[in-house]
Amino acid sequence: MSLVANTFLSDRSLKIRSKAIPWDGYQRAGLLDADDVMLVQRVASSRDKAESILDAEGETYAALYVRLLNKLSRNDTLQFILVLLGDFIADRDERISLFFNGTTETPYPSLLKLLDSQDDFVRLKSSAIVSTILPYDPQPSDQVVAKVLQHLSNLVRSPNDPEGQDVAVQCLESVLRVAKAREMSWDTGEGDAKAPKVIEGLVQLLRAHPSPQMQYQLAFCFWLLSFDQTIAEQINSRYNVVPLLLDLAKQAIKEKIVRIVVSTFRNLITKAPKQNLAAMLTVKVLPWLQTLQGRKFGDEDIKEDFDFLVDELKRSFEGLTTWDEYKSELATGHLTWSPPHTNDDFWRDNALKLTDRDREQLKVLVNLLISSTEALTLAVAANDIAQFVKYHENGKKAIEDLGAKGRVMELMTHADPDVKYQSLVATQRLMSHAWA
Repeated sequence: MSLVANTFLSDRSLKIRSKAIPWDGYQRAGLLDADDVMLVQRVASSRDKAESILDAEGETYAALYVRLLNKLSRNDTLQFILVLLGDFIADRDERISLFFNGTTETPYPSLLKLLDSQDDFVRLKSSAIVSTILPYDPQPSDQVVAKVLQHLSNLVRSPNDPEGQDVAVQCLESVLRVAKAREMSWDTGEGDAKAPKVIEGLVQLLRAHPSPQMQYQLAFCFWLLSFDQTIAEQINSRYNVVPLLLDLAKQAIKEKIVRIVVSTFRNLITKAPKQNLAAMLTVKVLPWLQTLQGRKFGDEDIKEDFDFLVDELKRSFEGLTTWDEYKSELATGHLTWSPPHTNDDFWRDNALKLTDRDREQLKVLVNLLISSTEALTLAVAANDIAQFVKYHENGKKAIEDLGAKGRVMELMTHADPDVKYQSLVATQRLMSHAWA
């Protein structure tokens, strides 16, 4: 597997290679023994010559680098060993496997400590190395995965550290290949201030108009996440990623971005159709796919994904009533100005249905009004409250019983003018008689 491609790390690595390290001095001081010094000097002078040595004596050098990371503490020496270790594992899967053959100590203890280094190169290079190694571990411990995720979560959510964000996203492209990492990035992300917020960070970056290369890397991370059943079921309701990924694909310059988004959509529908088909219909994924079906793509597999998605979305669309469409939109947790919200006939026919099964759908609507932070969702929800009160005989009482009246009035002072207006209309309806 390739190491992270980052200009800062590459430029610093070149400078570090050219520095003279006093290995003999470390030997005289008793910090290193003569054998270790000899082994380092054999591979330190020329990278080309080092490759043949490393191929022949891989296990010896895997053990050496772990020992040196454990023994040395000066930044300049640590930087040099990290460069050598990066060379050792870059695009050489068989060498990475040496750390997990049962005879060589893993580099985890030292690398995890270095993630907290004050030296930017040491911190980011260690991030790249441990993230490259982790997918080859047949049984990564919870502690290792949690530490790596927490570190990458902090990096990816650091807008003042673009180098760190770049490295972190590339590291996540590797780490999220590990099933346990996907599970832990989700399970521990809610309600715990200290828990890693990896997905939250990826969503923030996706909304920040990233470069084309970063767009692909982010999409790749979401594709990896979509292989997890629980994530596939819940990610859109929590983070509204379907419209974000759709916008990304619509604006994409590179075909590979479209390909990875389409593949992600296929995973979401295959693993969790109930949770994702409606969301995709709501944001018009189907028309977008249909406009692309006739285009020629370099990758033949994308046509199969297109056809699958179009067939599934068509089948779902044809079976939907307007009421089904409305319920499905509520279930996504994100509302838009789709036709039912402003259609008086819809509300005349369906207002009563919101109170079926102990007000099940009305409770969902009220919960969105109370908990959402999205201005569009709040505006549409306030509109729906007004429509419900207008067309339901006991609408006012139902809204008051659920504690939504105060929230509607509170939103009249919202910063968004549409939220403010829709809340005003809803308040007027609540203060007047039903059917007014």
